Amino acid sequence: MNYLIIRRLSTQPKLAQIPKRWKSVVGLEVHAQISSASKLFSGSGTHFGSALNTSVAYFDASIPGTLPVLNRKCVESGIKTALALGCQVNEVSMFDRKHYFYADLPNGYQITQQRAALANNGKMTFPVITPGKKVYYKSVQLLQLQLEQDSGKSLHDEQLKRSLVDLNRAGLPLMELVFAPDLETGEEAASLVKELMLILRRLQTCSCKMEEGALRVDANISIHQEGDPLGVRTEVKNIGSVRSISQAITFEIHRQLEAVAQGGVITNETRSWDAEHRRTVAMRDKEVLQDYRFMPEPNLPPLHLNLKPGSKSTEDLVSVAALSEEIPELPEDTRQRLMEQYQLNAETAIILVNEPILLDYFLKISKDLSDVPTKVTSNFLINDLLTYCNKSNLDIEDCSITDSDLKNIVKGLHSEQINLQAARQLIQLLHTNPTAKVNELIKQHSLEQICDLETIEALCQQAISNQPKAVLQYHKGKTKALFAIVGEVAKISGQKANMKSVVECLEKMLKAAKK
Repeated sequence: MNYLIIRRLSTQPKLAQIPKRWKSVVGLEVHAQISSASKLFSGSGTHFGSALNTSVAYFDASIPGTLPVLNRKCVESGIKTALALGCQVNEVSMFDRKHYFYADLPNGYQITQQRAALANNGKMTFPVITPGKKVYYKSVQLLQLQLEQDSGKSLHDEQLKRSLVDLNRAGLPLMELVFAPDLETGEEAASLVKELMLILRRLQTCSCKMEEGALRVDANISIHQEGDPLGVRTEVKNIGSVRSISQAITFEIHRQLEAVAQGGVITNETRSWDAEHRRTVAMRDKEVLQDYRFMPEPNLPPLHLNLKPGSKSTEDLVSVAALSEEIPELPEDTRQRLMEQYQLNAETAIILVNEPILLDYFLKISKDLSDVPTKVTSNFLINDLLTYCNKSNLDIEDCSITDSDLKNIVKGLHSEQINLQAARQLIQLLHTNPTAKVNELIKQHSLEQICDLETIEALCQQAISNQPKAVLQYHKGKTKALFAIVGEVAKISGQKANMKSVVECLEKMLKAAKK
C-alpha cells in the first residue's frame, strides 16, 4: 500500500491514503486578445475601458444585413504567433459558426476556426522555475492555433435584480491556443503561460494584460493511476493571473486525489477559481454533451495564404515567408545569447529574460559600464533590486528607480565607494524619492564605505576587544569564529566598513597576536 503525501495548506485536503501511484495531467487552453486597433470582423475600436456600448459596430450588435470583413492585421498577428511557436501554418483555413446561447452573444453563434484552423502542430519548450528546486525545461505540444471573436459582457446588478449587456468586447479579435495535456503540475502550467506571455509581447501580437482580460486561461485537469487511461477531467475557467494558475491547478489536483481516496468519483464539470479563499468552486456539470452545431461561416470565404519561400505579401494574399522575416529574437534565443556573450549561468539568464525590465537594465548597464563584471550587475539586479520589489509587493514595472540611478549604484559598488548594505539602502531611498540623485543621497545619509586602513585597523582592534571568546576560539583553530568578530566590526561601523579589508586586517592582527 503506497501513500501519497500532500503538503497541507489551509485550502488543501488532508493527508490521504491512495492505493497506487497516481499521476496528474494538465492541459491548457489560452485565449489571447490580438493587439489591433479594430475588431476581428468590424471597424469598431478595441480600447479597454471605453464607455459602455460605445465601441459597437452594427455587425457587433447583429443588425440584420451586416456582413463580417476579416481584419488583415489580425491574420498577420496570428501567423507571426504560429511561426514563433513552431506551428505548421495552413495554406487554407476556414471559419465556422459555433452556436450557443449567451445573453451577450447577439448573433447566437461565435465565428471561430474549429475544423480548419490557421495553424497546427506547434511545440513550446520552456524553463520551469519552482522555489527551492532546480530549474528544468519542459516541452508541450500546441495542437491548434485559431482565430475567433470574443463575446460581450453581462453586468449583473444584484440590488436591482437585473442584468445589462455591454457589447464593447463583442467581436474583439482572439487567438485560441489549444495545448496538449503534456503538463503535470501547477508550476509547469504557470511557467508555460509566463513563457507564452514573453513571446507574445516580443511579437507585439498581444498585450497579455490579464487584469484587462487580454489573456485568459482555462485548465483541464485529471488524475489517473500509472499505466491506466486518462481520468475524467474537470475544467477550471478564466484563471486571472499567473500566480492563480499555479494555485488553482495545484488545489484541483489535491481535491481530486482526496475525492478518490474517500471513494468518490470525479465528475466532468466546469469549475471557477475563488482567489479570495484559494479554492475551486463548481459552476456547472458537463454530463450532457453540448451540441454547438458547427457549420461553415457562409459570409466568409476560405482564408488562403502564400506559403512559397521568398514570396512577398500582396493586397489580396498574405505571405507567410515575408512575415517570418519580422520575427524578433525570442526569449530562449536571448537566454542563450546572455550565457554566451556575458558568461551568465542558466538560472541567471532565465530570471533576467523572465523580467523584461530587469533585462533592459542589465543590457544598458553592461554597455555603459563595460569594465564592471557582468556578475556584479546581474547579482545586484536579481538579489537586491528584484528582492526589494518582491518583499514590498511591488511589480518591478512600478518601481520608480531609473536605469541611470541603477547604473550609478553599480558603479559605486564596483569602485568600492559604497558597499552592498549601502546599495540596498539606496534602492529604498530612490524608490521613495525618485527625483533624488545617487551621489547626493550617499553624502546626505553618510553611506560612503570606510576604506581607510588606519580607521579599519582601529575598528578591528575594538572588535577584538569586544569579542574575547570569539578570539579565543579562533586561536584554538575554530576559523568560523572569525565571522563573529567581522560582525562586530560591521556593527561598530554602522555596516559601512569594507568587509574585504576587514577580513584581511583581522586575520593579520589575530595571527600576530597568536605569535
